[in-house]
Amino acid sequence: MLNRFLFRRIDNSSLIIFRIFFGILVALESYGAIITGWIRKTLIEPSFTFNFIGFEWLQPLPGNGMYFYFFVMGTLGVFIAIGYKYRFSVISFFILWTAVYLMQKTSYNNHYYLLVLITLIMCFLPAEKSNSLDVKQDRVVQSNSMYAYVKWIVVAQLFVVYTYASVAKMYGDWLDFGMLKLLMQSKADYYVIGTFLQQHWVHVIMGVFGILFDLLVIPALLYKPTRKIAFFLSIFFHLFNAVVFQIGIFPFLSLAFTVFFFEPEIIRKIFFKKKELYSVKEIGKPNYANLLKGVFGVYFMIQILLPIRHHFIKDNVLWTEEGHRLSWRMMLRSRRGSILFKVVNKKTGKASYIKQEKYLTHKQRARVAAYPDFIWQFAQHIKKEYQEKGEEVSVYAINSKISINARPMKNFINPEIDLANTPWNHFSHNNWILTSQLTDE
Repeated sequence: MLNRFLFRRIDNSSLIIFRIFFGILVALESYGAIITGWIRKTLIEPSFTFNFIGFEWLQPLPGNGMYFYFFVMGTLGVFIAIGYKYRFSVISFFILWTAVYLMQKTSYNNHYYLLVLITLIMCFLPAEKSNSLDVKQDRVVQSNSMYAYVKWIVVAQLFVVYTYASVAKMYGDWLDFGMLKLLMQSKADYYVIGTFLQQHWVHVIMGVFGILFDLLVIPALLYKPTRKIAFFLSIFFHLFNAVVFQIGIFPFLSLAFTVFFFEPEIIRKIFFKKKELYSVKEIGKPNYANLLKGVFGVYFMIQILLPIRHHFIKDNVLWTEEGHRLSWRMMLRSRRGSILFKVVNKKTGKASYIKQEKYLTHKQRARVAAYPDFIWQFAQHIKKEYQEKGEEVSVYAINSKISINARPMKNFINPEIDLANTPWNHFSHNNWILTSQLTDE
């Protein structure tokens, strides 16, 4: 039964048009990072970047190197769209994008992580088999069909993303619409819609719709009687997000995914009128079938377990942030904080205090004040700087306070722990983070 489900051959029009949309969008994302100044502000201006812990060896290229880096990524996106040396192009883009994702997290975005995963999946899909330069230049044999597993892998990934995004919203600060109020406060000066976005009834609609849309959109797109309604709601939802939250290509990438839910006849009629429609629906188990089931079985097991790992880590993830990333916890909290770093020379006992503006950009200072991994990494950076001057030091985070979702400021980091000489725990609670003081105040 599983083999019949996964290895039935179906028309590949949805995959081909998605490849084109995907290539165009990642090209725009890469070129846009150059044009908008994102690269300058995020990778060039900072004296150092906050990598994902364990990837400190991934550093931005010196000088203007990152402009060239993103130009190459944009060009690879164009190559993906036109199907030019597709396999090389998509694998190269995956490596470069993943590297830049791990290189910095000051501008962390769940959508960047999704792009890592989708690009990884695209590395294994036969998206160059039609309407590509690879076919025209005889690098691959043309085919108008694909195995059904291609569609279901993409659908399964989307189901994981949307379902966890919905479940994560089912907590107090979202359900009382306070989080929506906070999110919309920064949009008050938007032309025309700014005042509208401050209305409580708007927050209620957004809060309820956000949960229901994420929870139901994939099943509704799969079910033919509700497909068109779900599609038009998707257009509204994602374009609203594009305008209000200005989150780059993600709303448009999300709309591009919908091509996997429509009948091949519709996709071919709209986008590939000259393409022959495959309708034989033969079943043939490829020689790599068992390997594929094993690899993607492990992959999806990881995708299912990663978002719930915070339940196995002590304390509240809203407070500690431990287990927050890679879990589709989107737009769920607002954090601000204040902190002072004290450096103590181990030999002389002399203490001094760090002027953070000497080391950090404004955005980095906001992260360091409120996020424990940033706090720990900054302590490591200070330790390294002093070591280069021949000094062994201890680094303490004193007067560390945070506010979550506009609650009163509370003590956050144990001021007696030497963070410079304390290891980071990847898979368990870091005890120098004080016990959660979240309340309903």
